[in-house]
Amino acid sequence: MATERKVPQGRLSRLALLATVGARTGVGLLSRDGSRAAEQTAEVLGRMRGLAAKVGQIASYVDGVIPEGKNKESYQRALASLRDNAMTSPFKEVRATVEAELGRPLDQLFESFEEVPFASASIGQVHRAVLDGRQVAVKVQHKGISQAVESDLKTASMLEPIANLVGGKKANAKALLGEMATRLREELDYELERTRQEHFRKVHAGDPKIRIPAVIAERSTRRVLTTELAFGASLEQVSLGSEDERRAFAQTLWRFVFKGNLVGKMFNADPHPGNYLFGQHGVVTFLDFGCVEPIEEGRWKNALGLHTAALQRDEAGFARYASLLLKTQGGQWEKLAVGFSRACFEPIFAAPYRITRPYAAGLVGQMKEIGKQVRKMEDGNFVPPPRGMLFMNRLQFGFYSVLARLDVEADYAQVEREFLREAGLL
Repeated sequence: MATERKVPQGRLSRLALLATVGARTGVGLLSRDGSRAAEQTAEVLGRMRGLAAKVGQIASYVDGVIPEGKNKESYQRALASLRDNAMTSPFKEVRATVEAELGRPLDQLFESFEEVPFASASIGQVHRAVLDGRQVAVKVQHKGISQAVESDLKTASMLEPIANLVGGKKANAKALLGEMATRLREELDYELERTRQEHFRKVHAGDPKIRIPAVIAERSTRRVLTTELAFGASLEQVSLGSEDERRAFAQTLWRFVFKGNLVGKMFNADPHPGNYLFGQHGVVTFLDFGCVEPIEEGRWKNALGLHTAALQRDEAGFARYASLLLKTQGGQWEKLAVGFSRACFEPIFAAPYRITRPYAAGLVGQMKEIGKQVRKMEDGNFVPPPRGMLFMNRLQFGFYSVLARLDVEADYAQVEREFLREAGLL
């Protein structure tokens, strides 16, 4: 387990920590050479937690974020620790938070409570406990993490690379960063996460392959979230399984993500591998519903049209719905944006399809190239992506990178047809 450290909260102290790894921006954290530099970067981001750790989490598994080179694998291995083993907060702080939030001494709240967490990430850490004879997981926010996140949100250099990916100033960076700030602040509200986790449980109720732990409301507040304790294998472990096993997992993952989008009208925009626990016969348990984006009605209708056109292999219809969804207005930008969307939907158009790491990395590379072209466009040609597309891209890149680790051909189109027909949407 990682070392105990308090979360540095002030803007200057956090910038000073970034300076120790020679970082100017979020993606600049990955620029140093050598495996030791990778370990130092992971150590600093783990100590900082908050947005800094999230940048490292994304870089650890999203193909195409870390530039190709001799140290790519070193960085991905080192940064993988941030997914569930970031530095932990002292138990004294954890106890104080739980007791303050739930209003009673710890030994009156739980029959037992393990002092050493079994997982720690960017916002909080998770402890095993026993409640009424049941094993439960208690997620507790790191003390000071709210102040740390606010400090990071005031540090534009940590956020600008994300906006630059889609065209810099022309991409309406202020709106994109505002959207990111909203989602990050929502992740600090475990009461909101509880309602969203319960929503996803209802959407997937009765599905034998999708499991979402039940929330224990009487032991949950804004900074403490208690759920059933879940068990399962990691993505790394099941990626070594048989082709049939990997295919079953890939299909379950696809159904969870896109049924959530198209039937539940919400998407979970944090698809990193630590949020999935794999069982037998394609069963997957899904964790962490902090970063969830509601899909408003107009956008949902266009998204449904987009998927339906892809299932019918209707290229013209797909292009029409893509332009509506992205609110393009013709010209070079529309051509680039629709073309990128079409590339993202290749697993549906060409189903059965094998999502590979080069394919996932190619999408990130294509987005970067589009950003370069956007910066050269004349004013009036580019239309900033509408609200919600920043986190949809994060989902797309991250989710495909997860599926690429399973490295198996699957009929994703048939998976979508099944749940859309069940919901009366096809």
